Amino acid sequence: MAKKTDTEVPINGLYDEGGKLKGVAEDVETEDAVEEMETEVSLSQEELVALCKESVCPGCDVYKEAEGVRLRALADSENVKKRLQREADEMRKYAGESILADLLPILDNLDLALAHTDNLDAACKNFVIGVDMTRKLFLDAVKGHGLERVEAVRGGDFNPEIHEAVGTVEDGELSDNQIAQIVQGGYFLKGRLLRPAKVMVNKA
Repeated sequence: MAKKTDTEVPINGLYDEGGKLKGVAEDVETEDAVEEMETEVSLSQEELVALCKESVCPGCDVYKEAEGVRLRALADSENVKKRLQREADEMRKYAGESILADLLPILDNLDLALAHTDNLDAACKNFVIGVDMTRKLFLDAVKGHGLERVEAVRGGDFNPEIHEAVGTVEDGELSDNQIAQIVQGGYFLKGRLLRPAKVMVNKA
């Protein structure tokens, strides 16, 4: 069989001018593309992330916008978690608020009973002692749940944040805006004002 030379014209169009069979390059390129696609599909998550980092420029606007959205979403999620935690803590801390508020009238009545014992005879002395002991036991019990009495004494300064003025009096022994009388005791529950102390305020 005669050897094909460089000057020979391709037979029936099967060869190109370089002497290579037509269509071979296209087939090779197609096979390479298929192999490349199979390689991409079989990439692991770490490899995909690495490819993304190589392909996306950290300085481009698209990357910056996506990063901003991601950071805002993380911040919003963290804020929601903190708010829910605070609300749960508040709920646990003040769970007994309504119950303790309902018990305050009992303390008020015990205080009222002890306030009118000055003119009682000796026969009632044991009764007064019993009432006073009951009041102390009751106070100790509610203190264990965070209940504390608001400071309000005759001659003390009126504080609108913890005192409620129910009237005014003129007492020459006191200065202006001082407490002249405690009408009803006030209470804190774990540092939060549960009920202000009701007082009469002196107006000189």
